Amino acid sequence: MSAREKILDAAAEVMRSHGAARTTTKEIARAAGYSEALLYKHFRDKEELILCVLKERMPAFQGGLSPGEREVAANLADLVHRGLNFYLRAFPMMASMAAQPRLMATTRDSMRQYGAGPHVVPESLAAYLRAEQGLGRVAAAADPDAVAALLMGACFQQGFLRYVADGPDGPDIPEAEARALLAPVLPALGL
Repeated sequence: MSAREKILDAAAEVMRSHGAARTTTKEIARAAGYSEALLYKHFRDKEELILCVLKERMPAFQGGLSPGEREVAANLADLVHRGLNFYLRAFPMMASMAAQPRLMATTRDSMRQYGAGPHVVPESLAAYLRAEQGLGRVAAAADPDAVAALLMGACFQQGFLRYVADGPDGPDIPEAEARALLAPVLPALGL
């Protein structure tokens, strides 16, 4: 395993235990068994490291939505399932940042710099739904932005509730719960 991979594994573990806000790069380097200088050879700053942990060490969230491939409902069920588990696992890492306004502002600026942030997934989901509308696989009257907001909001809320109920080491959210969340939205999409 490369040094970068070990650093990401250590960062994910330390951030899950202490939250991203309270975690220092020194702690991450120590947990990985490397110097802090080596950490900075692989990552520009702590914010880039956090974003890489979210992308590479959390349950996959984005991807898998190719217009015209598979059934739309199956694609959405997969995305909702991934979203539920992403938020379940990401919540303990990110909650400490949200509680500190100055740190949240810095994080928000960093996310913009790296082209990341919570808006990316609903925007890409809405774009996918618009593409499916263009192919005639989603109702022309459907509102892709509203559907994306509803689904991602539900994922966030249910992931949070499951984290509160089961804690950080609770089981993944089953696929059946993703399908149940999606079911009321399908008629609005003409599915």
